Amino acid sequence: MNAGIGYGLLAYLAWGLLPLFWKTFISVSSGEILGHRVVWSFVFVALLLLIGGRWKALKSAFSERKNVLPMVGCSLLISLNWLIYIWAVNHDRVVETSLGYYINPLISVLLGVCFLGERLRAVQWTAMALATAGVTVLTFSYGSVPWVSLALAMSFGVYGLVKKKMQLEPMVSLAGETIVVLPVAAVYLLVVGMTGQSTTSSLSTGYQLLLATSGVATALPLLWFAKAAQRLSLTTVGFLQYLAPTISLILGVTLYNEPFTTVHLISFCLIWSALLLFTLSSLKGRLAMRAAGTGVQKG
Repeated sequence: MNAGIGYGLLAYLAWGLLPLFWKTFISVSSGEILGHRVVWSFVFVALLLLIGGRWKALKSAFSERKNVLPMVGCSLLISLNWLIYIWAVNHDRVVETSLGYYINPLISVLLGVCFLGERLRAVQWTAMALATAGVTVLTFSYGSVPWVSLALAMSFGVYGLVKKKMQLEPMVSLAGETIVVLPVAAVYLLVVGMTGQSTTSSLSTGYQLLLATSGVATALPLLWFAKAAQRLSLTTVGFLQYLAPTISLILGVTLYNEPFTTVHLISFCLIWSALLLFTLSSLKGRLAMRAAGTGVQKG
C-alpha cells in the first residue's frame, strides 16, 4: 500500500473514531475534557518538538509578529471547535457532528470566495445550492437550525482560513495554538479541582491516565495527516476526508442509536450530492490544468 494512503487512512480513521474516545468520559464536563485536551496536547507536542530538535521553530514562530495574531485567532477557533464537538458527542449528537464535517469543505470554499477572491464554476455553485437545501430541509423539519453542524463547519472553516496566514509545520502550529490557551485551561482545571467541582475526581486512576492520552489522540492524527499530505495529491486527500464523518455517522446511528429519519436521509443525500458534484468538478479542473501544462511543456 502506498505510504501516503496508509497515513491518510490512519488519520481519518482516528478522527472518525474520536466519538468512541470522548464517550468514555461522558460523566466528565465538556469544559474539563477540553482543559485536559489542551494541557496534554501541549505536553505531548512539546515532547515531540524537543525530541526532534524543533523547539527553536516554536520560539521562532512567536518571534515573528505576523504570526502572533493569527496564532491567537487559530487557538480560540480550534478551542471553540473542540468544545462544541466534545459537548455534542457526549450529548448524543454524533450524527450532527458528522453533518458538520460533511459540509465543512463547502464552507471552506465559500470562505475562499468571500475573503480570498476565489471563483466558482456554475456546477460548483449548484453544489453549494444543494448543500444549502440539505441544511434548510433539516431546519424546517425540526423547527430549529442545526447549530452544532453549522458551528463546527464554520469554526473549522474560519480556522483554516486564518491558518493560511501562517506557514508553519503542523506540530509547531499545534504547539503554538495550545500554548496560547494553556494558562486558561490550567487555571480552570485548578479552580474546579480546588473548589470541589471537578468531575474527574470520581474517575479511577486508569480512566484519569486514559484522559491524559487525549494529547496523543489529538496530535497523532494530525501528524499522520501531515505525512499523507506530503505524499498524496489534493484530489486523493479530498476523497479521503469524507471517511471521518462517514465513520462518525455510522457510529451515531448503529452504536449510539441516534435518530436517522427520512428527513435526515433527504438532507444527507442533498449534501452528499453536493459533495460529489463539487469533488468531480474540482477533479475535472485539476485534470484540465495538468493537461494544459503538459501541452505547454511539449510545445
